[in-house]
Amino acid sequence: MKIIKYFFQFIFIYILFIIFKIVGYKNASNLGAIIGKKIGPLFRSNTIIQANLKNSNIGSSEEERKSIIINMWSNYGRILSEYVYIKKFRKNNLDQFIEIEGLNYLNEIKNNNEQAVFISGHFNNFELMAMEIEKAGINLCAIYRPLNNPFLNIIMENIRKNYICKNQIKKGKSGTRDLLNLLKKNYSAALMIDQRISEGDDIDLFNRSAKTTTIPAQLVKKYGYSIIPVYIERVKNYHFKLYFNKPLKFADNSSTQKITLELNKVLEKMILKNPDQWIWSHDRWK
Repeated sequence: MKIIKYFFQFIFIYILFIIFKIVGYKNASNLGAIIGKKIGPLFRSNTIIQANLKNSNIGSSEEERKSIIINMWSNYGRILSEYVYIKKFRKNNLDQFIEIEGLNYLNEIKNNNEQAVFISGHFNNFELMAMEIEKAGINLCAIYRPLNNPFLNIIMENIRKNYICKNQIKKGKSGTRDLLNLLKKNYSAALMIDQRISEGDDIDLFNRSAKTTTIPAQLVKKYGYSIIPVYIERVKNYHFKLYFNKPLKFADNSSTQKITLELNKVLEKMILKNPDQWIWSHDRWK
């Protein structure tokens, strides 16, 4: 039964979290990298990842793609280890490990009392995006997809609400009403646009059709919001550089499909910058 499998996954992750907390940030990150490389392939098939890389023309050879996969799992493990340190990142106890570029765009939104849509993908510690936006003093709600594992989801939701962004909106119809209510109260929104969702539109990503969320495009059409792409880069294993890019504006006659395609092109450029720092295990083109 799935519930039994989820329970044992929860116990395993919980024990890892205890160990990560004991050994300290850098040691936890290194341990997470080792665990990611060893255990990651047991949860997700490398066959799907290999196919995704090959079909996206990422990597010039099997050997290069193999290297990307190994580094991806290493990065995945580091992300897992860093969840127990989110509180310290939030309280600036680890701020020496974060560098922000484009802070002026956040200040403009705050000072001009504007609203915007922040978009990114699952790059490195992607949770840092919403955390830094809220820390900058911007009213924010973050749209997220609950984990399949209900036991782990309780922990993750608690971390996210307390230390990342207090206004968490579940993806799907159930969260739409909450999102609209917060937008009316002058909140901005942040979300990842790289997950496959059943209610999305078929939009090209690396020249192949992929189910893609149109939420950012819909908000542009309905409210005229600007969109700010955000890229999170891992530097020398423990450090992060967050790039808040120049706000994107779209013509009034732009369709939701055209806007969404442009955002997928932005996502492609982010992925190409460091292919091994994006999660290739999701079957985006299913």
